[in-house]
Amino acid sequence: MKLTHRPAVLALALALPLGLAACGSSDDSTDTAASSSTSESMSPSASASESPSGDMMGEPFGAACSQVPASGAGSFDGMSTAPVATAASANPLLSTLVSAVKEAGLVDTLNGAPELTVFAPTNDAFAKVPKATLDAAMADPKGLLTKVLTNHVVEGKISPDQLAGDHKTLGGGTITVAGSGEDFTVGEAKVACGNVQTANATVYIIDGVLLPAS
Repeated sequence: MKLTHRPAVLALALALPLGLAACGSSDDSTDTAASSSTSESMSPSASASESPSGDMMGEPFGAACSQVPASGAGSFDGMSTAPVATAASANPLLSTLVSAVKEAGLVDTLNGAPELTVFAPTNDAFAKVPKATLDAAMADPKGLLTKVLTNHVVEGKISPDQLAGDHKTLGGGTITVAGSGEDFTVGEAKVACGNVQTANATVYIIDGVLLPAS
């Protein structure tokens, strides 16, 4: 009887650790999968870590921003890929300014500059300028008109947190910006839509024309 049962006992003895090992392997893999699943669920997703796209200083601001086209070349995304004069030409708020820039022969100057800040008057802003003054400027494109337009341009890109203060213009004058956050005045004008990015400039759309001191 002993000889008959010994192989069975040996077989059982060999099978038992193998079975336990298999059970342990299954439990380990389950635990590993559960641990991995738990760590993935607890770790922030890529979209969550990136989602607050940063500081609001990087976004355009102001009531008139709602009038900027939502898509196409005149949209914020569209303007960001074009140099400033070209970008402005696609924005319906700035058609009078663009006409004046073309008349003064400043398109290449503005588009070719490495970095600028442009205070861009809206069409309504130009409409508020006395007709005699506007006519005189348009009649002298290389003189008075150029002086008026370059009085709206500052070398270098100025972010909103650096905007307040005095800034030398390309026209040789100085403009004074007051305010903070999303509320700024430029001389007598107000920033209607600020921090608009083009390929080579930061643009602040304003509701008044900055006439140089005579």
